[in-house]
Amino acid sequence: MNHSDKQEDVDPALVDHLLNDLKNKYSLTGQSLTDNLEGLLHANYLKYWNYVHLDTLLSLQNPRTDFPDETIFIIYHQVTELYFKLILREIKQIAGHSELTPTFFVQRLHRINLFFRILTFSYDTMIEGMDVEQFRQFRMALLPASGFQSAQIRKIEIWSTDFINLVNRSHRAQYTSEDSIDTMFTHIYWKAGATDQNTGEETITSKHFQHKYKADFIELGENVRTKNLWQLYTQLLNHADITDELKQQMTEALRKFDTLINVDWRLAHYKSAVRYLKDSEGVIEATGGTNWQKYLPPRFQRVIFYPEIWSEEEQNEWGKKWIEKQ
Repeated sequence: MNHSDKQEDVDPALVDHLLNDLKNKYSLTGQSLTDNLEGLLHANYLKYWNYVHLDTLLSLQNPRTDFPDETIFIIYHQVTELYFKLILREIKQIAGHSELTPTFFVQRLHRINLFFRILTFSYDTMIEGMDVEQFRQFRMALLPASGFQSAQIRKIEIWSTDFINLVNRSHRAQYTSEDSIDTMFTHIYWKAGATDQNTGEETITSKHFQHKYKADFIELGENVRTKNLWQLYTQLLNHADITDELKQQMTEALRKFDTLINVDWRLAHYKSAVRYLKDSEGVIEATGGTNWQKYLPPRFQRVIFYPEIWSEEEQNEWGKKWIEKQ
């Protein structure tokens, strides 16, 4: 029997129920059910390559040189940005939940942690997957662009913690968490990595980045003062459904997130930079002129989103276990 000859047993009551639901749905738009069903008859079948916009996706890699491995470099960064988008999506689901519960908080943090584990492991694509000599040549065509200019990772940071925890440690004492985001932004930690190694001046890479995104970052910081991940965690500690077990799960999920983004992921990035930007003659400058040797290692920046759930000893040893493991 041909597929076209097969008869599907359909429950008439179910058909009536579905048609009634569809009629109600389309009535809200001022359109008739009959017109929409007729449109469905003329619509083409959905195909995978159309659904994921495959042709467009594969056209988005546009190397600036003829070195084959530049394509690896581009795709890696594009994939990273897509994972950042997924992470931001999960954070916004937590913050936007109308009836947030400890269970939902933990479930979504587990997703976020999964994405950051993938990002951390994916650095092997950079560490092992590119030819060093090719990289050192094609990178010169990328000046002054830099991965430093990723706005999404900055937004993840702002969504994750009270803004004061993103202030450079050497300037943090002059602020309180109630100060304006605009004021604290003056000494946000990553600016220390955006200085020319020779002159100490702010790099053009940083100037371009802040010109495009500074206002967005400040606005976001103000908007999430009471609904960043830390604030939501503290609010959930008084939730009606909270138990000691759920409290522990929330705390452990935050600790894991803090470690993944501020230790594991940064040090994987640092390991990649060492492979390509350090040789027997010394350190090679990054494309954006960023001071990567002091910007990437956690022991220098010691960015900690949730100091309240780490002991003083753990904070002082920040990143040390990873280094010993490597």
